[in-house]
Amino acid sequence: MIDITLQNFEAELITASRNQPVLLDIWAPWCGPCRTLGPILEKLETAYAGRFALAKLNSDEVPEIATQLSQMFGVRSIPFCVMFIDGQPVDGFVGALPEAQIREFLDKHVPPGEMLEAEADADVAEAEGLMAEGDLEAALGKLAHAVQTDPSNDAARFDYVKALLELGLVAEAREAFAPVAVKAADTLTPSPRLAALAIWLAAFDAAEAADPGALKAAIAANKRDFDARFTLAQTHLAAQRFTEAMDELLEIIMRDKAWNGEAARKTYVAILELLTKPAPKPAAEAKAGALELTGKAAVGHSDPLIDSYRRKLSMALF
Repeated sequence: MIDITLQNFEAELITASRNQPVLLDIWAPWCGPCRTLGPILEKLETAYAGRFALAKLNSDEVPEIATQLSQMFGVRSIPFCVMFIDGQPVDGFVGALPEAQIREFLDKHVPPGEMLEAEADADVAEAEGLMAEGDLEAALGKLAHAVQTDPSNDAARFDYVKALLELGLVAEAREAFAPVAVKAADTLTPSPRLAALAIWLAAFDAAEAADPGALKAAIAANKRDFDARFTLAQTHLAAQRFTEAMDELLEIIMRDKAWNGEAARKTYVAILELLTKPAPKPAAEAKAGALELTGKAAVGHSDPLIDSYRRKLSMALF
């Protein structure tokens, strides 16, 4: 972190941003939200490990620069942060935003960095080995480090949130998921595995208010009570009874494929995503022009259970 003055503005902000992104925090000592935002930005500069530099500008001491930038962006309040890239102010935000939103902002402009990505991937690989051995808590530490090292690594974040949920740490999982919540809901460039996490998290909300006994009674009285059956499936999903959840969802799909915007099918597919190991990354020495299968998590080793439930879904749909 560096303090910007009229004397070093050109060298430490304009010129420096040609080598790496620089986030300028415009603040003032009397500003309460500024005191809230400052420590978050400093924490993120450390967490992003050199992928951007943080600069601070006291608007009371250097009003010339603060005023010029405020007029440029049409902003009249502080804290006001401006991202400089290649010597130019390219984007900004106003106010003491939550950390998750600031990470979203940074991830739009900050490169992942090959070394950081490689380090995160190594953590993920080690975590997968630990999970295979049943040491979920040790794996969790590796995954937490991977996400901290490379916040834009969706594979690491997926495994981290999934591990938190498997350990019953729902609040922590929600916090870890927050930076990718918008991406999970993006229908133009969908991420099936992140979307699956969103569906799993929603199941915890539904399960918290549900009475399984009453739901089963309602289904026994009316097999087409899809609301009750869907909620029961969510209670199974929240409790990690994945096959039971899919069995209930399949009953809905067989009777009404389009019910509630295909909610049953989407949830069924999400569970398959949660259960399926991701395809391995293509080898670095892969031949140029070789065909790669992307966008699906289910291209790894065959699993008889998953294959069986995929066939059941295909039969129900077609």
